[in-house]
Amino acid sequence: MIEKNVKLPNSWQSILAEELEKPYFNKLQEFLSEERQSYNIYPPEEDVFSAFELTSYEEVNVLLLGQDPYHDENQAHGLCFSVKPGIKPPPSLMNIYKELKADVGCDIPNHGYLVNWAKQGILMLNAVLTVRAHTPNSHKNQGWEIFTDAVIQKVNEKSDPVVFVLWGGYAQKKLKLIDTSRHLVIKSAHPSPLSARNGFFGSKPFSAINSALSGWGKPEIDWELPILDFGF
Repeated sequence: MIEKNVKLPNSWQSILAEELEKPYFNKLQEFLSEERQSYNIYPPEEDVFSAFELTSYEEVNVLLLGQDPYHDENQAHGLCFSVKPGIKPPPSLMNIYKELKADVGCDIPNHGYLVNWAKQGILMLNAVLTVRAHTPNSHKNQGWEIFTDAVIQKVNEKSDPVVFVLWGGYAQKKLKLIDTSRHLVIKSAHPSPLSARNGFFGSKPFSAINSALSGWGKPEIDWELPILDFGF
């Protein structure tokens, strides 16, 4: 039961140490241990905190918030919207790519692996970090939201400004955790096929992110994703 002894990367361990000791978090770990004994849970245990491993607290310049991990086999690996190499990008991610091309001219890649973005200072955070196979939202209201709200609040406390990207109504409920006088919030409809045409397409989030970063004297994001040999 590794999850009873959660180890976050060093930069986050110190920031979130108090959170890991709270009763709700212990209860969450017990729930996850029981779930893993009875069901397939995604992402794999070693990938649950990938977003934190790839983007240290000090390096967070952008926080992109998703809701729930992908729930089909070999998709989720701990970054919101991203899938493992060789897995066909889901519809929401394809819509992200379409807007990316329209906004900044990037070619649509042959994969959905967004690690390159995370390595450039984008904390790619889901509000809920685990899910039961083929059962969306099956781990909601078990404690993850309390934990990830704390993460958002800690990023909000950074002394330097951050871009918070909130796509869809669920993500925008987190607006109350963000000091909009110090940080930039980019919000629009969700890239899901159900809502992308209601305000996501044409919202130009990628150029807006880089404009803000540049204005703050921070490096812009190179949105172009390398073509991989193991595309879908």
